[in-house]
Amino acid sequence: MSESCSGNCASCGESCSDRKHESLLAEANPNSHVKKVIAVVSGKGGVGKSTVTSMLAVALSKMGLKTAVLDADITGPSIPKAFGLHTEIEASEAGMVPAVTKEGIKVMSINLLLPEETDPVLWRGPILASAVKQFWTDVCWGDVDYMFVDMPPGTGDVALTVFQSLPIDGIILVTSPQDLVQMIVGKAVKMARMMNVPIYGFVENYSFFRCPDCGKEHKIFGESKLDEVALSYSIPVLARLPIDPETARLFDQGRMEEVPLEGIAAAATILSRV
Repeated sequence: MSESCSGNCASCGESCSDRKHESLLAEANPNSHVKKVIAVVSGKGGVGKSTVTSMLAVALSKMGLKTAVLDADITGPSIPKAFGLHTEIEASEAGMVPAVTKEGIKVMSINLLLPEETDPVLWRGPILASAVKQFWTDVCWGDVDYMFVDMPPGTGDVALTVFQSLPIDGIILVTSPQDLVQMIVGKAVKMARMMNVPIYGFVENYSFFRCPDCGKEHKIFGESKLDEVALSYSIPVLARLPIDPETARLFDQGRMEEVPLEGIAAAATILSRV
């Protein structure tokens, strides 16, 4: 620091060792009191990220915690459908009021703001990112113990905005057994570490199919290599979920709060202690 330093880094172009880095975190709505924010991330689409997000929110809710889901997948929102939510979001002078599921889980999604659920969102990256940020700053979330952010796949504008603007406590990485997915997982891991975001662990979806007649497990997508990947990054595997037609049926019917939670229970317990 030079003798002429005024202490105002915003008006200074020098790159000294005492320079203060301005935080990019967005202020939460004054009517929001969120204790933990956990992002659910996948390197690619189609691995069941929204299903895992919904199951974790339900599991912690059934443990007596107040949970919420911020649907950050603006161009492919599916959280409202998972919970059977079709009502339009109400707004007040204080901000938007999230929808609430039958069992009290709060939800905010672009699909709850569209005239028709099937209307496409034709926005460029910066606008998508701005919308997600507004779901944090302009929504009156109230008291929430655990908020899960259902992220879009990949490492684009929205992911950067979430990691920089929201106070993310950690992330869950959702993957599936295919070799391609394991390679893409590495990109998500490295992005999280570049952004200094803790990784709580992996959840592998579509790990196997259990025959309803004989109970034998079949590896539809082949043998998983997740253990090797997890070991190489020193990240634990929190859960392995089967291909379950019943879960898919309940998701499509908007009844995710009735889904069996045995497979995700251990992961939810771990998260409840972070």
